[in-house]
Amino acid sequence: MIALLMGAGMALLLAFAGTPLFIRFLVRKGYGQFIRDDGPTSHHTKRGTPTMGGAVVVLAVLVSYGLTHLVMWMMNPHSPGPSASGLLLLFLMVGMGLVGFLDDFIKITKQRSLGLNAKAKLILQAAVGIIFAILALNFPNAAGLTPASTQISLVRDIPWLNLAFAGTVLGAILFVLWSNLIVTAATNGVNLTDGLDGLAAGASVMVFGAYTLMGIWQSNQACGSPRQAGGGCYSVRDPMDLALLAAILSAAMVGFLWWNTSPAKIFMGDTGSLAIGGAVAAFAILSRTELLLAFIGGLFVLITLSVIIQVGYFKLTKGKRFFKMAPLQHHFELKGWAEVTVVVRFWILCGLFVAAGLGIFYAEWVVLL
Repeated sequence: MIALLMGAGMALLLAFAGTPLFIRFLVRKGYGQFIRDDGPTSHHTKRGTPTMGGAVVVLAVLVSYGLTHLVMWMMNPHSPGPSASGLLLLFLMVGMGLVGFLDDFIKITKQRSLGLNAKAKLILQAAVGIIFAILALNFPNAAGLTPASTQISLVRDIPWLNLAFAGTVLGAILFVLWSNLIVTAATNGVNLTDGLDGLAAGASVMVFGAYTLMGIWQSNQACGSPRQAGGGCYSVRDPMDLALLAAILSAAMVGFLWWNTSPAKIFMGDTGSLAIGGAVAAFAILSRTELLLAFIGGLFVLITLSVIIQVGYFKLTKGKRFFKMAPLQHHFELKGWAEVTVVVRFWILCGLFVAAGLGIFYAEWVVLL
């Protein structure tokens, strides 16, 4: 628990103090956000606002995680140090963040709304996702647990939903496809949510907060642990290190949100939204709570569905729109809601989704108890 508080505290301070320094750097370079002309007219005043703020969050997380483990090792040379699960999560987060950085950099240097073309972006994201999935099935610990498994999970692995039913090789291939589906859904969901000042950042604080609580609980109730009670134990390789990273990410997002809330002085950009989406997906896979992500990340799911409905309805009706504009948050803006009102009400929705996810997680353990 000391490590969690230390890591979260460092991340909060680094993100809070580092963001205004990064803003000044971006202003000097003239790196500002390009705003779509077909969006709400109120957004035109945001043109030129510094972007790529997600880079500060990523750096704060990396430094805080490394320093926390260093300090813990200095206090106790027998401390476990960085785990395979933690390093894999950082790999996916940083990898997706780099893809987003390339996308942002092209946008701001070319002064256009399109960065990487769709094909290049898809290839780069798939490459990072495939490497992550392959590595996640390796690095077993002393108990034989790997960071991920070929079993589909809800609040733990579901025994009768094993992707390796037809053999090890096919199971690994199916897991890579399943893992990349989760990664793609999470990164796109966060990316689509990042359309209003503070919306994605505030929602991410709650989502990562949920994974912090779940990681602590999984560690306390790990199979074979002397503290474990009842039959609802958890077979997760590194739950406490995942809880540490979740706490660090949540705190870093709070520090960034101070500057990203309305009126935003900086945007996270694709650098931040793809990195956050990658981290969310990694938590779902590595904590063996893949299907539960649909509840914990319910706001991201809702906003993604609004885009799917809009596109599908547009094609079926040959030009008609179901919403005034998609993603969903812009629909309510065009209905006359103030931006701050939309953000706060969507935060409330996010909190309800997260509460539902945590309720399902805990209720299942109580039933097995």
